[in-house]
Amino acid sequence: MAALNRRPVASLWIGDKLHYINQLCLKSHILAGHPTTLYCTDEVTNAPEGVEIRPASEIMDIDMGIVEQTSASFLSNVFRYKMIRKTDAIWIDCDAFCHKPFPDEMTHIYAGHGFLGALNCGVVYIPPQGELIDLLMDYYENLPDAPPWFNKNQRRKLDRMTDASHAVRIYKAERTAFGPQAFTYFAKQTGDYEKALDNSYLYPVPFQLNDVFFDPYGRVEGHFSEKTLSVHLYTNGTKPWWRKNPPLEGSYVWRMCEKIGIEPEKALK
Repeated sequence: MAALNRRPVASLWIGDKLHYINQLCLKSHILAGHPTTLYCTDEVTNAPEGVEIRPASEIMDIDMGIVEQTSASFLSNVFRYKMIRKTDAIWIDCDAFCHKPFPDEMTHIYAGHGFLGALNCGVVYIPPQGELIDLLMDYYENLPDAPPWFNKNQRRKLDRMTDASHAVRIYKAERTAFGPQAFTYFAKQTGDYEKALDNSYLYPVPFQLNDVFFDPYGRVEGHFSEKTLSVHLYTNGTKPWWRKNPPLEGSYVWRMCEKIGIEPEKALK
């Protein structure tokens, strides 16, 4: 096993079984030297060797009722900042592949992920004490009647819903209101938006082109640069076929599984 002498990274898993892409991405951080913690709501038995499994309750209680009404990733938007504040680790989504280790001196790790300019929080580190994390935590812990960036249509949609908790209503009005929209809005308020890395560091392939990872003829590395640290595989946007079948030989995902030592057939949906 690689010497774990890099900065710690961590993520959250809701459920009892990892998909092979999650195994691939977690193991890539281990092999890059990052101590890797996976906070879990259930007993996960198929995590790669070297991944430290910890109960999610060490960071916050996960309300499974809210998860069932939203998505498995919804509360992770709150969890990641609480985790950063408590542990000083870098947050990584379980579909972020480690291309190169995160530099020790990098104090702000986040970037945009597509063509629209919004920041993503799939890989993120911000100082655990500071204005940005304070504003994010205040937003989550004291939800306003409507997020301040909501437009008229979103506010009307929110007002029409009366049969769910306030957090769930906000999610149903705009599913990214706890994630990229909140992070982008508050980063602009504090001036931290200007500290964002350019896309090539963390999201070299735009979300809109995510199928290229499974194309045996796609030149995925053509999107990379010398700055690329992480490659997001966007499982939320992956077509269901790729979740239920192993990757085609020669595709980027297939090549990384061969390199890292992951057997996709053993961890399909």
